[in-house]
Amino acid sequence: MGDDARILLGDRELELPLIEPTRGDRGLDISRLRSELGVITVDRGFANSSENPSAVSYVDGENGTLSYRGYPIEELAGRVSFLEAAWLLLYEDLPSRPQFDRFEEEIGRYAADRPYMDDFLDTFPTTGDPMATLAAGVLAMAGLHPEFSQSSRPEAVEEAVLILLADIPMLAALINRRLLELEPIRVKEDLPYTSRFFHTALARSDSSPLPDPETVSVLDLLQILHIDHGQNCSSSAVRLVGSGGASIFSSIAAGISALSGPLHGGANRAVLGMLEEIRSEGGDIEKALHRAKDRSDPFRLMGFGHRVYRNFDPRAKIIKATAGKVLSRLGKDDPLLQLAKDLESAALADEYFAKRRLYPNVDFYSGFLYRALGFPTEMFTVLFAIGRLPGWLSHWREMASDPKGRIFRPRQVYVGRTERRFSRDL
Repeated sequence: MGDDARILLGDRELELPLIEPTRGDRGLDISRLRSELGVITVDRGFANSSENPSAVSYVDGENGTLSYRGYPIEELAGRVSFLEAAWLLLYEDLPSRPQFDRFEEEIGRYAADRPYMDDFLDTFPTTGDPMATLAAGVLAMAGLHPEFSQSSRPEAVEEAVLILLADIPMLAALINRRLLELEPIRVKEDLPYTSRFFHTALARSDSSPLPDPETVSVLDLLQILHIDHGQNCSSSAVRLVGSGGASIFSSIAAGISALSGPLHGGANRAVLGMLEEIRSEGGDIEKALHRAKDRSDPFRLMGFGHRVYRNFDPRAKIIKATAGKVLSRLGKDDPLLQLAKDLESAALADEYFAKRRLYPNVDFYSGFLYRALGFPTEMFTVLFAIGRLPGWLSHWREMASDPKGRIFRPRQVYVGRTERRFSRDL
């Protein structure tokens, strides 16, 4: 605890304790504000509020940095696997070799046991939203595992974590196969985690060559860069639903639903749509920037700006540096990539966008890599969800183990009609 803050309301005064962080903003504990002064705070979008302290990841929006359990993403990207990063988030340290081997083996065993998935997917139209199907599938898992419905026993939570880490990528892979109209194949449980998903999602048949490790490493990198990002919308949804005692499966399904929105996880799809629109109108970047400034025009500059970052998104820097090299190595010539780079340069040189500190975010370039790897646009947000899954699980575990945890129950400033009397007169 640090120095106290004081709030004055008329002739009443209240001391509010400050909560000292290890990094970043200090917190002001207002839990006594209503009981002592009879007022509550209004903070639209929770821009200035923290429901709970967290140790999972740290975002420095002013300086444009992101770290997982203290490790800057620049030190992890390309140096650890996605599953190693998942262990780091879940258990606070990087795994030893025996720990990692056992972790990967257990997940592989669960991934091979998926008899319900094909039958479940047959009940959904192939034209349905993949994120809706994924969320429904995770809720179905809750029905298949009633032993975890309301259990917070450590051993039950750990088994549920393994099941979700195994089953969600496999469910996503089957959704992708349906989109591409590919026949079912056998899951190769002995493959590394990301390779197994890649092969199950995209292999033409059981006899197809195994995925190239260098290509898989691109997906691994993207997943690491998406693994967590502070108290974002979907992670907060996971914690909120879990705070009511809902199962870890139901909570993760809530996170998937939150991520599906275009203002959160769906932006990478919108970026490619925006670029296609610009190209279809002759590739006139100046016209596009002019339209983006016009509030009466529905056109929006997607992939720019971030709710937290007031500087470059560090994830976007890494993806941009990777995109051109990967497309070249894969022999993919994406005409939209150069248009994206030209748009970025023009926007950063434009006073309107520079003044508002609107820089490219993680969504601006990630879609190019997903598309180059062979995934349809409809799957981009699903891939984001697979990457974010370890972060959601870490937040749920942190929430469930908090001895001071309470059900999320925001207060309300009521602005509706005052009390009225009922009458049948018409």
